[in-house]
Amino acid sequence: MIKKNFFINLSFILLIFLFDRISKIYVIYLDKQFLGSEILSSKFLNITLIWNKGIAFGLFSFNDQNLYNILTIVILVLIVVIFYMTKNSSGFKKYSLMMILGGALGNIYDRVLYKAVPDFIDLHIQDFHWFIFNIADIFITFGVIFMILLEFTYKESKNL
Repeated sequence: MIKKNFFINLSFILLIFLFDRISKIYVIYLDKQFLGSEILSSKFLNITLIWNKGIAFGLFSFNDQNLYNILTIVILVLIVVIFYMTKNSSGFKKYSLMMILGGALGNIYDRVLYKAVPDFIDLHIQDFHWFIFNIADIFITFGVIFMILLEFTYKESKNL
């Protein structure tokens, strides 16, 4: 039973990682084919490749290599912490943590391989653009939202 659960959990994390990797590889390929970073433009969605040296949504971007390396080490430590939290969790909380872990592994892979993370999903309404992000950021965000919702529902059921 433990091996079956381990395989299912590992498969879930790897599927997130692979979905993220395939999307990034494809967008990088399209960027090279079209010789530019704007791959698709529509009324609400643009596919525009940018290279993010910061954390999610381009926050804390640094040009200094030492600060970049420190940030990468901090992210690696957080990944290890999330891994141990995942091992000690169950149910929906475990899958929320696995979503965060799968997304974080996708982004840390790029940080090490490219020294930046390719972001390409640009949602906008007319001239208002949200931060450009990628598939890994989507899974991290939803994992965090689910964890917050679980915390609220857990506290409410605990108070009853």
